[in-house]
Amino acid sequence: MLFAKKKEKNLSFETIAKALGREEVAVAALFYGQAKASEEDIKNLAKVLDISEQTLLSTEMTGMPDRGHSMEMPPKDPLIYRLYEVVQNYGQAYKAIMNEKFGDGIMSAITFSTKVEKETDEKGDWCKITLRGKWLPYSRF
Repeated sequence: MLFAKKKEKNLSFETIAKALGREEVAVAALFYGQAKASEEDIKNLAKVLDISEQTLLSTEMTGMPDRGHSMEMPPKDPLIYRLYEVVQNYGQAYKAIMNEKFGDGIMSAITFSTKVEKETDEKGDWCKITLRGKWLPYSRF
């Protein structure tokens, strides 16, 4: 229903995100059931998509999100596989540099934000993905 209304109204995730006061990736995650919608999200989505709030409240949008197991591993979709491949190829390097800069710990995927930007230069279009997670040091036991 959300995707049908998005298409019918010719809206981008960027446009919807601005109406919700959220980031594009967060809004797309709402559409895919990978994030929980707040009451404010429901109110604003109802307005921008021309769907009743009651209809949206009756969906799974306000329930428990379905994160992390919505796909087969390794991913089959070529674009998602390339993201997986980035971590396969550079994961150890990212980890080493993060540990040098922050110490022993992990980057949170809960206290986290991300965005996708398009950059263009003389060599063509480039996809820039920013991942920003709170650093969580491992505790000593």
